[in-house]
Amino acid sequence: MPEMDSGRGAGKRRAKRFLSPSQKYEIWLQLVRQEVTVAEVASAQQVDRSTIMRIKQVAKEGALAALAASKPGVAGRQRDYELEAAKAEVARLSEACKELAVKLTLVEGKGGWG
Repeated sequence: MPEMDSGRGAGKRRAKRFLSPSQKYEIWLQLVRQEVTVAEVASAQQVDRSTIMRIKQVAKEGALAALAASKPGVAGRQRDYELEAAKAEVARLSEACKELAVKLTLVEGKGGWG
């Protein structure tokens, strides 16, 4: 019986290869330094050239986004409104407890506990 071809033709597709973030970073550095070409690094890493082009694109977009978000000088703290509200509530309740303790002491006197 002849073997059935799965429709891929004479060329076989490479197995999918996943690169770690550190490998991608090293690839990007080599490309930026112009130590290798896209074709050379794709061949060395056994991935498609489009994968290398995507690494370059993602690195560029990420760098531009990070630079756009950074501001010169000391970064100001963002206000935590929920924390401020909670602290104000704690202060208010503490004062209310103190007032109630004073009233209780006045009503029952110093020795009213026993």
